[in-house]
Amino acid sequence: MLLKTKTTIIAVALSSLLSTSALAHGSDNHPVKSATETTKKATTESEKANELFENIFMENVMASPISQTYMRIKTDYDKWGDFSDKADDEALERTKKHLKQLESIDVSKLDVQTALSFNLMKQGLEQDIADDKWRYHTYPVNQMYGSHTFIATFLINQHQVSSVSDAEAYISRLNGVKHASKQLVDALKLRADKGVIAPKFVFPYVISDSENIITGAPFSDTEEKSTLWADINKKVTALDAPQAKKDELLAAAKKALVDSVQPAYTDLIAYLNELEKKADTRDGVWKLPEGDDFFNLRLSRVTTTDMSSETIHQLGLSEVARIHDEMREIMKTVKFDGDLQEFMAFMRDDDQFYYPATDEGKSRYMSEAKALIDNMESRLDEVFNIKPKAKLVVKQVEAFREKSAGKAFYNQPAPDGSQPGTYYANLYDMKAMPTYQMEALAYHEGIPGHHMQIAIAQELEGIPKFRKYGGYTAYIEGWGLYTEYFPKEMGLYADPYSDFGRLAMELWRACRLVVDTGIHSEKWTREQGIQYYVDNTPNAESDAVKMVERHIVMPGQATAYKVGMIKILELRENAKKQLGNKFDIRQFHTLILENGPLPLDILETKVNDWVKATNAA
Repeated sequence: MLLKTKTTIIAVALSSLLSTSALAHGSDNHPVKSATETTKKATTESEKANELFENIFMENVMASPISQTYMRIKTDYDKWGDFSDKADDEALERTKKHLKQLESIDVSKLDVQTALSFNLMKQGLEQDIADDKWRYHTYPVNQMYGSHTFIATFLINQHQVSSVSDAEAYISRLNGVKHASKQLVDALKLRADKGVIAPKFVFPYVISDSENIITGAPFSDTEEKSTLWADINKKVTALDAPQAKKDELLAAAKKALVDSVQPAYTDLIAYLNELEKKADTRDGVWKLPEGDDFFNLRLSRVTTTDMSSETIHQLGLSEVARIHDEMREIMKTVKFDGDLQEFMAFMRDDDQFYYPATDEGKSRYMSEAKALIDNMESRLDEVFNIKPKAKLVVKQVEAFREKSAGKAFYNQPAPDGSQPGTYYANLYDMKAMPTYQMEALAYHEGIPGHHMQIAIAQELEGIPKFRKYGGYTAYIEGWGLYTEYFPKEMGLYADPYSDFGRLAMELWRACRLVVDTGIHSEKWTREQGIQYYVDNTPNAESDAVKMVERHIVMPGQATAYKVGMIKILELRENAKKQLGNKFDIRQFHTLILENGPLPLDILETKVNDWVKATNAA
């Protein structure tokens, strides 16, 4: 999973923070050229359009201090930005202004790539304006994302400290946590007044995560440092500065933690405890105003198709049945004596498939995951003629958020190369990380999955930034799931149990189609969803709980994986059938990646055009 959301301050991936569909907030003091200034310099209509795309993108970036930090711009390095409802109104007006600016472009005079960019930006802006109707249909804090955890992960992973001024900006952001947290509480209250409150199960997670942020020194008299105190200590200590200055910075940081961060989280926790009393156990968005319409929109946005909830539900059921049959073939290969349910129980429960929940066991898991990625990287030339420059690292999810975080996810590299891409493995519950799924997970989150696709997109030349850093869930996650599959064609997954793990991962995504639509359209309960996973997959029950709870707070998102994978495979098989000996898997993969993220219908057009051109050559 590429961890991200497009709904609030809590965007945790650059793709959502910086896409045209993200509502970036904050100061309007930025070095962005006007559309009029753009036209004076441009010599062709395509140049004029691309300069406008750049200015629109950068206007959004410069309106958001958080987005600036992801782009390694330090103009507002000491700020968080404005996350009020008023800022959302201003962002909407900015989006309408940008859409109006596109009218200055004569589309008939654009080259092919620029015309594609124009259509994608126009569609994104129009969707943002239409989607503002659903502005309050979100849960600003939940177990998947929220500023309660984003603040800490952002400061730790994104706020680099290479100078005294960087450290001072970090401290300023610590001092700004109190105001940012108040705006978060205001957003929660606004939604609560409209009847939009997260289900009851969410609250123990977010309260616990919030308490973790203010656990340890300097919030209490203990030698163990809190997460943020440890981070700023490490960063300041590494500075090339006089010790007296370092001591001064650390004293200011400690004061900010005690005077701003601690009361901010204390107030947030108090309100969450109060709000929890109003929460109920209704899980689907059908409970929200016009909830059915909202869910259908979510499905269309994440899949970039017009597939109905019922169509997706039935597709899931048929895919579950197909994958079960393939698993039965593996049962025969390993000579398992029993039925599929018994085989799944064996795979789920037998100790041979799990490393111990010890430092040694976790270290072994991490080193073997890295070895899998290294091996795949050494064989990329067999299936790719395009590769990223950015490096990939494998990291364990940090302790303060491992209890609620997903089992594995990817964070993209910094655009300037100062930070590599990261494959995060969550080893909080080792019984949720079977060794037979390690291979497929590593391919999906690392290489050739998310890292290949996202890093390459960021490095593309001649593509406007809004496309490099934007995203379409069905494309991104469809690619991730597709890259779990095709290594088998390279002779990998040689161990039948590992191949079972690949199928188990695909089965998991097929079940998502059933359960996501079941919860939000069929009014399934959280417990019904969990039971479906338990009955139909070999995964740990803890996996099922986390996934169902993810469905609930991120409606429709998880349907994109299988829909995207099926489309990519369908396009590949159609191309192979039409091209015969002319088909080259490396060229196909280049075609999928060389334009950055695309809606599935446009991706299909690109592949069809390539097939025609190849046959005509």
